[in-house]
Parts: sequence; C-alpha cells; structure tokens
Amino acid sequence: MRLFQETPDLSAYLAADEVIDHHHPLVRETAARLAEGAADSYDYARLAFEYVRDAIPHSQDSGDLRVTWRASDVLERRTGICYAKAHALAALLRAEDIPTAFCYQNLGVVHGLVAVRFDGAWHRQDPRGNGPGVDARFSLSGERLAFTPDAGSNEMDYPVLYAAPHPVVLRVLKAAPDRPHLWRTLPAAL
Repeated sequence: MRLFQETPDLSAYLAADEVIDHHHPLVRETAARLAEGAADSYDYARLAFEYVRDAIPHSQDSGDLRVTWRASDVLERRTGICYAKAHALAALLRAEDIPTAFCYQNLGVVHGLVAVRFDGAWHRQDPRGNGPGVDARFSLSGERLAFTPDAGSNEMDYPVLYAAPHPVVLRVLKAAPDRPHLWRTLPAAL
C-alpha cells in the first residue's frame, strides 16, 4: 500500500504537543532507559515498540476501565486502547528523533497504528498488544500488523500519514469517562 504524508514537512512528524508530550519527564526517562540497551536507532525503535506492545496492556484485553490519551498518561497508568498506545509509542520514538506518523485502519471501527520513517520510507507498526490470534511484530521489511482488513467486509487501510492524532480519534478519547463509554462511541470511519 502506498502511504501519503499529510504534510511534506518531515519536522511535523517529530513535534511535541498536548498529546505527544515527548518532553514530559516520564517520557524522557522511559526513552533514556530504552536507549541504554539499544545498539542503534533501529534497535531503539524495536525496543520502544516492544515496550509499548508488551508492558502496557490494551485496556480491553486487561479489563481496565480507565481511558488514557496523552502519551505520558499512558506510560504512567500503563493502560490504553490502540490509539493511546500509538500515542505513547510515537512520543518515545520522537523523543529519540525518529519521525513517527499516525495512521489508521477501518476494521468496522477505526484502529490506530503508527508509521516510522527509516531509510527514506515509512513502515507501519501496530503496538496494540498481542493475544490469541494477534501477533504484531516490529518490522522494517514487511508489515507484521495485528489485523488485516477484510475488503469483503468494507474494511480498509487509510493511506494518510498524520503528523498528529486524527481529531475524530482524539475527540472520542477525551470525551470518554470510561472504556465502556468509549467502546460505544468509537468512530466507524475517518
């Protein structure tokens, strides 16, 4: 699939904001700890991906009712759905100057991913978390995402790479008092 940057300005994919708060002390501390064990930026990206995928449970899988949306909150509370986990991963990657975009799939509801830029190309990654039937892996040589859209069910990959989380996604996360409410209001499309 051909991916398209929302903006040609690559620095936008390194930016910090209210959601991707990669200057927050907890984000910086986590990034520094992960970087200590990394041989290079590729290795760091893999370690950050595995940390978010494995150490931060997907709140639906764990039964956690809390809703997180800010990267530092995801790291602190150690919970989040796909969007929130993507925000945390983006913050960790951007903290180490790795351009990171937000991208999405439609799987009946919108599912959140990130894309990292290495060697002049974007590579989508899914830090959602593994479980029965889900085996997402960090890969720069072919996608290893949690889910593959079923075209026969009108599911699809969105080709746009966003510099910031999509406003529809962020609005739903911020408005949800708990995960059951969030589950009822997940966007069906972008």
